[in-house]
Amino acid sequence: MTTTTNSQQSPEASQYDVVGTRPIRHDGVDKVIGAAKYGADIQLSGMLHGKVLRSPYAHARIRSIDTSKAEAISGVTAVVTSKDFPIISDSIIDLSETQGNARLMAEHVMAADKALYKGHAVAAVSATSPHIAELALEAIEIDYEVLKPVLSLEEAMKEDAPLLHDNLTTYFKLERFAKGDDTGAKSNIASHIQHKLGDVEEGFQEADVIVEREFTTQTVHQGYIEPHASTATWAGDGRLTIWTCTQGSFAIRSSCAAILDIPESQVRVIPTEIGGGFGAKITTYLEPVAAVLSKKSGRPVKLVMSRKDVFEGTGPTSASLMRTKIGATKDGKITAAQLWMAFEAGAYPGSPIGGGTLCATGPYNIANLLVDGYDVVCNKQKVQAYRAPGQPQGAFAVEPVIDELAEKLGIDPIEFRLMNVSKEGDRMPNGVPHPHFGIKEMEEAMRAHPHYKTSLTGPNQGRGVAVGYRWQGGQASSATITVNNDGTINLVTGSVDIGGSRTAVAMQAAEILGIKAEDVSPTVVDTDTIGWTGVTGGSRTAFDTGLAAIQASEEIIRLMKARAAITWEMKEEDVSFDHGTFLCAKTEDTISFKDLSARLMRTGGPVTCSVSAASPGSGPIIAGNLVDVEVDPETGKVDILRFTAFMDVGTAIHPAYVEGQIQGGTVQGIGWALNESYFYDDEGSMLNSSFLDYRMPTSLDVPMIETVMIEVPNPKHIFGVRGVGEAPIIPPLPALANAISDAIGVRMLDLPMTPDVILTALESKEA
Repeated sequence: MTTTTNSQQSPEASQYDVVGTRPIRHDGVDKVIGAAKYGADIQLSGMLHGKVLRSPYAHARIRSIDTSKAEAISGVTAVVTSKDFPIISDSIIDLSETQGNARLMAEHVMAADKALYKGHAVAAVSATSPHIAELALEAIEIDYEVLKPVLSLEEAMKEDAPLLHDNLTTYFKLERFAKGDDTGAKSNIASHIQHKLGDVEEGFQEADVIVEREFTTQTVHQGYIEPHASTATWAGDGRLTIWTCTQGSFAIRSSCAAILDIPESQVRVIPTEIGGGFGAKITTYLEPVAAVLSKKSGRPVKLVMSRKDVFEGTGPTSASLMRTKIGATKDGKITAAQLWMAFEAGAYPGSPIGGGTLCATGPYNIANLLVDGYDVVCNKQKVQAYRAPGQPQGAFAVEPVIDELAEKLGIDPIEFRLMNVSKEGDRMPNGVPHPHFGIKEMEEAMRAHPHYKTSLTGPNQGRGVAVGYRWQGGQASSATITVNNDGTINLVTGSVDIGGSRTAVAMQAAEILGIKAEDVSPTVVDTDTIGWTGVTGGSRTAFDTGLAAIQASEEIIRLMKARAAITWEMKEEDVSFDHGTFLCAKTEDTISFKDLSARLMRTGGPVTCSVSAASPGSGPIIAGNLVDVEVDPETGKVDILRFTAFMDVGTAIHPAYVEGQIQGGTVQGIGWALNESYFYDDEGSMLNSSFLDYRMPTSLDVPMIETVMIEVPNPKHIFGVRGVGEAPIIPPLPALANAISDAIGVRMLDLPMTPDVILTALESKEA
């Protein structure tokens, strides 16, 4: 185990030539000079412009839609409603990171019988200019029957609540036994997940101290800068081509094929560069609409969302209501924990409740555990993934209770965590044993860090500690490598680059081949050009696509050994390879990778190979925070004085990118904790649907963030790689809550902790 900060390089990285270094990213120049093509940059000959009409009501039955006036406008080439889409039956399709019900996905893309949130797409037009398209939207006449909206978890879960879906029944799943049953009960509760270990009642009887708390979080946006943009052309031969800003081109291909009821082989998805996603650009919104408009008009159609469309018509993360009860003995042993968690799914089932229930107690070895999670629909935007989906909420429901228990027991908060830390072989909530990971080493690094040993210096200051856990699965990835005659390689993958992943993957190939990172030319291609590849999400890309690149590199070495054998007129088994050089065991001759590449056409022709690699799952990832704050008791304003972010990164492929992921996730967590929230009126209309009114942190709101990378190599990867993209957003929520609680002497249980919330807490303390 090694620990590095943003100013040091890991000693372990020195065992590698490329891994652990900081080359310039391959796509950097194009992005700096503006040459990179994003979703809205696509321009095709004869291209039309599309616009989407959205429901002004949060819950309304659509009696009729009259598009005749819009169709009569000069320049309008097509108008579509749900009637222009095929009728899709209930069927489950694989979207690589999640699964989806094709019928509900189709209704989400274009409302059928009912509009289920303010901003739900109800019609779309294409025209020769965007201005004509907007004029056409105003001419569409819709007869709505306005229904009572259901806008909160508490309201949606009532037995007499208005039902969003007439046929939705609650699905119950006991995760430990991986079985589930439809209860048959019609409800806004789409599913109920339960995890159970040991005997919770007996565990609480053994406890000397028990803390119970209730927590709430609000709807939060991912904050990506680039709006959704898609262009489609449906050719006369039936082939559909889509250019879109997405995190997963194969997921878009699957969902579009299902919604449009055509074979996947007829759909080609070309991913553009992506200006942020954080999980929200996995699902489909515009692609099927652009496709049908193109089919009806006979020309390519481009759709670009406005910022208001992004806020009102796409998915944020879930608001939540959570109740936590944890007990411990007087000597600091946690004996039992019980969590009740309800997450808003928005208009259609699919909140990240699974991630919340599985990971909330992940940092702790708790023998007696009961976790109940509920996926609840309501008349808001259908939620989507947001960086560690469900886990920030889960940590917020646990870490403040852990701190309060430590306080009541008179035990240092990090020491209390170490006394109950998860270790290899301990059971996760679903009964699966933990593999090896560096949580203990990370918490020890937190305890030993100068930040933790430095005293606070003034009044109204507080310090917060928190750790966050994420279970890491995986997906298949594909890679193709071609050797060039100058000793460089072309590396082709299907993983959309977010945060420098193409460089991180290229570095792994370079390490295996014994060449420089600069000698790899990495390219992200479309669904027709590469084998199936899962989404860029789930902190999987450097790990999973890296494995594909490694396997392809190893195959390249095998093929080139045969070429070296031909050159030396030796048997292939007499040739070895080490650090970019081929060696002949019998003659001790050597030839470099570069020199042998120049002889390929004389020894059999080009060398290329393609690999599709299944993922073993990268295992858990863990992050921790130390944060100091100062709270102004007159205004409730919070100033962050110092922030140190810790993470077990396995092995940092490109330390600068890892630091960027840690710092970026931390900043998003700060915004979630202190500022960000969707505001709705009583009718379900969002009141702050712009970056002016939706309060994300700026550079003036956050301090310098020190990063500490703990490197406990992952045994599932040849270089010890772990995922790093998501866990950093988990601990800031509870760490800041604990820091503010320490500063003002009142437990903070609701997010965001805005000045008015803090002033209310101070008033309650005085009362």
